[in-house]
Amino acid sequence: MSKNPLRTILDKLEPIAAKNKFAHTLHDGISTFLFQPNLVTQSGTHIKDGMDLKRTMVHVVLAMQLCLIHGMVNIGHQHYAAMGMYPGLTEGLIPKIVYGLLQLLPIIVVAHVVGLGIEFAFAAKKGHAIEEGFLVTGMLIPLIVPPDIPLWMLAVATAFAVIIGKEAFGGTGMNVLNVALTARVFLFFAYPTEISGDKVWVSYDYNFLHQGASALFGDFLHIKDNLALVDGFSGATPLALAAEGGWGAVTEQYSISEMFWGFIPGSVGEMNKPAILLGAGMLIASGIGSWRIMLSMFIGAASMGLLMNGLALNPFMEVPVHYHFIMGSFFFAMAFMATDPVTATGTNTGKWIYGFLIGVIGMIIRVLNPAYPEGWMLAILLLNVFAPLIDNYVIQANISRRLSRAA
Repeated sequence: MSKNPLRTILDKLEPIAAKNKFAHTLHDGISTFLFQPNLVTQSGTHIKDGMDLKRTMVHVVLAMQLCLIHGMVNIGHQHYAAMGMYPGLTEGLIPKIVYGLLQLLPIIVVAHVVGLGIEFAFAAKKGHAIEEGFLVTGMLIPLIVPPDIPLWMLAVATAFAVIIGKEAFGGTGMNVLNVALTARVFLFFAYPTEISGDKVWVSYDYNFLHQGASALFGDFLHIKDNLALVDGFSGATPLALAAEGGWGAVTEQYSISEMFWGFIPGSVGEMNKPAILLGAGMLIASGIGSWRIMLSMFIGAASMGLLMNGLALNPFMEVPVHYHFIMGSFFFAMAFMATDPVTATGTNTGKWIYGFLIGVIGMIIRVLNPAYPEGWMLAILLLNVFAPLIDNYVIQANISRRLSRAA
């Protein structure tokens, strides 16, 4: 059987790369990314499963692709809506896609270059192979930030999350906090004006890639038209409107269909509910995402929402609970954040408790905290800290119950 030419090149370079630890780490990272490692565990193996870390990461990344594609289109749609052009979803589809792609591409590149660069440095320093854990984090971070996020802020947040949230605890599989959410919470507290308010969720400007595309292929992006923001345009999200005037204020600006399909201002990849639910189904089917956490988080949020509907102390508390699930990023947090196998609980009973509390606390923060109507980030990070304690109590309870039976 003829050998893959790329494999042949990598094999020839291996002896050369082995002479330098940085070159060896780089060579190993590229080889394991392109080809399955031809290694066998030498000792101590007691768990056998075809789903290794690389396959796990790839499954999660694939589950997010529809969210990424929709986010790209929605960036363009919101941009031209702000400029008073192409109000229909299918109008100006090509400029919308190209604008969104060129706006999103630098965000993805910066997140990956910074994160993988730090991973590479730590791997070379410690003398181990590059771990695949950042493949998921590097894709999650672009999906949970505003489309106009300054790239230097994104780089700082990514570096903080990887170093403090991950490498300080020992690297992949050892982190206590979800790394992508650590990046977002860093942005929220360090640069609050860039990740909150009405103006940050719609991309208004043209970057160097837009300028370059316009120069090469004609001004189909309308850069030279000097379009201004149309009068009366608001980039307010449904959650911001609900906090101000309840469900009535939301429906004055957005339809239920727009919120369900995600053609509203918001984070890049958190808006389209069908795309997220398909991704959640893929994670459940592959055994990576816990359905117990997803279902219990839904039950927790719905229970607290119903309680708030009963109290109805302000317009936001009067919003019918089922509409809460289409307004913001609940489903994205449920599918891709709460189910992180590293930072979530490991016991089945613990997963029910963990998910339920995230739902309850997230809904409380969303409705009662006027500074941050989207509370899932803070709720998940809080429960990340308590996940080991929850598992410990569940295990101790099981031990006590079995001992009482044996007595």
